[in-house]
Amino acid sequence: MIYSLRGNLILMEQGISVIECGGVGYKCQTSLNTQKSLKLNSEVTLFTYMSIREDACELFGFATKSELQCFKLLISISGVGPKVGIALLSDLTPEQITLAISAGDVKSLTRAQGVGPKLASRIILELKDKLKGLAQSETGVELKGSVIADTGNIPKAVAALAVLGFSAADVTPVLSHLDPNLTVEQLIGETLKKMGR
Repeated sequence: MIYSLRGNLILMEQGISVIECGGVGYKCQTSLNTQKSLKLNSEVTLFTYMSIREDACELFGFATKSELQCFKLLISISGVGPKVGIALLSDLTPEQITLAISAGDVKSLTRAQGVGPKLASRIILELKDKLKGLAQSETGVELKGSVIADTGNIPKAVAALAVLGFSAADVTPVLSHLDPNLTVEQLIGETLKKMGR
């Protein structure tokens, strides 16, 4: 499958970006958040997901790996198709989605077109279950003999980043250098910046 595209952005309409690579224009369905980071007639890179069905073959493009990972998690849920995944990522960033899931915030998820309270509850339920295997002990996060105490918002940030597919071993060294009194959203944002995502 196509992992990523790098080329000239030749067309951008609402929800669609066309990238020309080697003389071929690839139409990618993109979230509004991805489109905000793109500039027409410039070289761009999109991480992609290809959806193949009986009646269609569609390519979805994302500006960051974390957005792609969040999309894959969302569409793994029964009732959440690619269009709903894109709608969620157009209204909310991956960080905001992870926070909504961690907090059980149905209202934030229902802002997206096509997401009602029932579907939002299912998203929260299923993704929280996926987090349980990655959840940290109440005493803190252990990493190579060191322990970060369960203080401030760091454990919540570790759990939220786990939804995006980041292991505790990857994010703990970065989080340990941040102020635990920052909001969970700020901790996630700073961690993703420092990890270059």
